[in-house]
Amino acid sequence: MPKILGESLEAHRREVRTRVFEVLRAQLYERGFDAITLAGVASAAGVGRTALYNHFPDKESLLVAFVEDEAARYVTRLTEAVEAQADPVGQLATFVRLQLRVLAEYHMPPGTALASALAPAAYRRISAHADPITDRLRAILAGGVDLGRWPAEDPDVLIPMITAALGNRTLVDGPSEQLEEVIEAAVRFVLRAVGATI
Repeated sequence: MPKILGESLEAHRREVRTRVFEVLRAQLYERGFDAITLAGVASAAGVGRTALYNHFPDKESLLVAFVEDEAARYVTRLTEAVEAQADPVGQLATFVRLQLRVLAEYHMPPGTALASALAPAAYRRISAHADPITDRLRAILAGGVDLGRWPAEDPDVLIPMITAALGNRTLVDGPSEQLEEVIEAAVRFVLRAVGATI
């Protein structure tokens, strides 16, 4: 009989997922998605291959579950950080900082590279997790217009431009000691781009 991690079956499931996601996060950083195998993840996580296959039947489902978990935690973190700022300028600056810090932390293939690594249905599931982040940015932009902090512009034009600027890996792939300086430059860039009055 396989060893149960934790005090209950539910605790066991959570522990397996936690271990597997920690290993996957490290392996994505070190090797990239294409080099990862379920057997390698199971071994590094200290769980049996059968146990891993019971949770994730293939590498793609593992990546989707991992991204869903990471996205849910990030949206909570983003919401709390943005809501701690009373002014839309502070909210937008916070949004930019968090987006770039997270980009610096995670090394998964962005956009089209990820799309080519996954089946269309799996990619759509992962892409859907950007919706709450986009909604948060839309609300910040609308709040800034409502309070007269920047001029009204079509958010459907601004949002893709802002997200494209913040999704550029070259911003965060430089020396780590320069990361905060780069992030603050990006904050100033985005605030000027929306016409923020500071």
